[in-house]
Amino acid sequence: MKEYEYFLNLAESAISKIDLPELPSRLYDPIRYILGMKGKRIRPVLTLVSCDLFGGHADDAIDAAIGLEIFHNFTLLHDDIMDEAMLRRGKDTVNKKWNINIAILSGDTMFALACRYMALRCSVRREEIFDVFTKTAIEVCEGQQLDMDFETETEITIDRYFEMISLKTAVLLGACTKIGALCANAASEQADMLYDFGKNAGMAFQVQDDLLDAFGNTDKFGKNVGGDIVTNKKTFLYLKCLEVANDHDKERLKSMFSGTETIDPEVKISQVIDIYNKYNIKQLAMKQVESFFNQATDIMQMVNGDPSKKMLFLNYVEWLYKRDF
Repeated sequence: MKEYEYFLNLAESAISKIDLPELPSRLYDPIRYILGMKGKRIRPVLTLVSCDLFGGHADDAIDAAIGLEIFHNFTLLHDDIMDEAMLRRGKDTVNKKWNINIAILSGDTMFALACRYMALRCSVRREEIFDVFTKTAIEVCEGQQLDMDFETETEITIDRYFEMISLKTAVLLGACTKIGALCANAASEQADMLYDFGKNAGMAFQVQDDLLDAFGNTDKFGKNVGGDIVTNKKTFLYLKCLEVANDHDKERLKSMFSGTETIDPEVKISQVIDIYNKYNIKQLAMKQVESFFNQATDIMQMVNGDPSKKMLFLNYVEWLYKRDF
């Protein structure tokens, strides 16, 4: 959206000016590489927009915004290692381009850099801001562990899945919106409402991500479509299908996701998608995305602020989660 190009350009400019040492090159080059991939920059933009919503200046939040983006990319780097992923944003992952050990160490360095940026410049509510950041960092790790635990568990409910993605994905967006509000010295109850807004938006984004993995376009999605199916990820689509499928299809799906079958990846993706289509799983998932977005909308209506800015904020979030379809 054109209204947010200003904040996106601020974030991109600040990221491009991050001063990393030249040596050791095999530590810092992967960091330059992943930060240079230029994703949507959702997290720094949300931080800056949240600050603006409460009358703050971008300078008040830019360091926190960059710290949150570095942290986000650190989590992606380590996720790719654990998932043995080969493609990220349409390019080789760090673990493929270099190796796993380099990816681990570069990721560790990124976490330290994120902490440094979170401690810079923003003296207003600094202790609160850093508390939100560290709490979120721990929760993201908890969510990642739950995600890995799910790989060997057979009885997972949709509610437990929502708990996992809340920690792994959604709390970081909530942290971005809350920290942006705190940088503008917003009232605590307003910052908390913005956290809930960001968290619900994050839930919508994650279910959309599940959708794109199965039904998206590789060129747009930036990752190989069907990756969750090949790696037996128990996403919303899989769990929803188990909930509505007949006994035969339910057992077939469980068998394919058990990891005990030897089946060609392309054949597996095709067969799973056929089952999903049989039960309109794409439409059911899209309905769930809308539900989370509607919850975010309801919260935004209660937030104090310029109504026009609030509407632009909502339009931006809606545009983000819909544009890849």
